[in-house]
Amino acid sequence: MMREQQDFLVLEVDDLDVDILTGIYSEETHLPQPLRISVHALLEIAEHYELDTPLDRSKNYMDLKHAATDALPKNVHFTLIEAVADHIIDTVFLQDKRVRHVKVKIIKLALSEKGESIGITMGRWRK
Repeated sequence: MMREQQDFLVLEVDDLDVDILTGIYSEETHLPQPLRISVHALLEIAEHYELDTPLDRSKNYMDLKHAATDALPKNVHFTLIEAVADHIIDTVFLQDKRVRHVKVKIIKLALSEKGESIGITMGRWRK
């Protein structure tokens, strides 16, 4: 039996470098840690996008950048980067009810010794 294919639209902002107070070790807890953050949001898609389709039929991807930068509280310590990802996801869901799923990837840049990417990817569906 063939499964029906579903159209989708994913807005993406990748590789934002952000300094966040995070960590569990004493050497990490007093200074911001450099994180590389990517955010992908799955949206309800319009039936079709014409040349003159207005922005409100999609989402401004600068909202994703805002969620991963300016919307993160300053001078607040996140013990785990998972909490940073959850905060970003919550912000994106609050921005727009058409967002169905958000995926956040966070790389802890300070852990890289030879250019490897060490971190997490978290995804949540709207409940």
